[in-house]
Amino acid sequence: MRDPYEVLGVQRSASAAEIKSAFRKLAKKHHPDANKNDAKAAARFAELNSANEILGDETKRKQFDRGEIDAEGKPRFQGFEGGGSPFGARGARGARGAGGNQNFEYTFRQAGGEAGGFGGGGFEDILKSMFGGQAGGPAGMGGRGGGTTFEYDTPIAADLDVNAAMSVSLEEAAKGAQKRVRLPSGRELNVKIPVGVTSGQQIRLKGQGETALGHRPGDVLITVTIAPHPFFKIDGNDLRVELPITLYEAVLGGKVRVPTLGGAVELSIPKNTSSGRTFRLKGKGLPSKGTPGDLFVTTRIVLPDGHDAELEALMEKWRTTRPYNPRSDLG
Repeated sequence: MRDPYEVLGVQRSASAAEIKSAFRKLAKKHHPDANKNDAKAAARFAELNSANEILGDETKRKQFDRGEIDAEGKPRFQGFEGGGSPFGARGARGARGAGGNQNFEYTFRQAGGEAGGFGGGGFEDILKSMFGGQAGGPAGMGGRGGGTTFEYDTPIAADLDVNAAMSVSLEEAAKGAQKRVRLPSGRELNVKIPVGVTSGQQIRLKGQGETALGHRPGDVLITVTIAPHPFFKIDGNDLRVELPITLYEAVLGGKVRVPTLGGAVELSIPKNTSSGRTFRLKGKGLPSKGTPGDLFVTTRIVLPDGHDAELEALMEKWRTTRPYNPRSDLG
């Protein structure tokens, strides 16, 4: 991943408040829900989250600034003082593994010397032993006794999990789907969206994360968000929808079609239905492990566009002959 300061667009001297403000601004701009037609939005959003996990945490930020962890929050390679590797640049990469995440500490042992130091020999003696000199080679690699050897200590625990974000439609969340997610590394994976997934829920893809020598592969953790729907609102497992009705449907009653996730159904509107009245359609909400949610339908009376002389005349007559005050309870 890129330098988290670069990802958030802040200086290394930025305050915690400046980092928080920059993250919120960029997260809002690049959130998958706001960029439905941009296939790379989820990857950018995941990168922002990863950068904020480093810089938004005071301890991790200090560790990163000191070079103790990398941009993904993983411990950096620790070898000789100064960060060198007894294998050289190419050897260091090999020791870290293909994923670049393995961390080793090296202990050198000199015949007659203390572990952890060079004993009586110098750096040249170590190089000779490593590359075919008279001294013994690395332990476990054909070295012979009496010379300088080095050993691997236990590998440092590495976090090989990968975090990503994915936006799904309400219909995909309700019915399940097969989707493709792009990881921060650019790799793409197929993901099965389970029926009834909720916003904020994580899907774990075991063994699909990063790899490092001596460790089990990490997992991919995908955080799911449900994109806003044109007319349904989510309320737990329930759904809510506003239903526009005509003035004559409100006064005279009638049957009107109501959208649901499973297709439109008919709803009977009683006579004299006021705007704002709510009807409950049982089991028409979101699926769940237990009882499915319900759909709550709230009526909204909509008048025709433009002026209607007959309607205005009727209302004037009503105002005179049948006055009433629906706001009397408000004082």
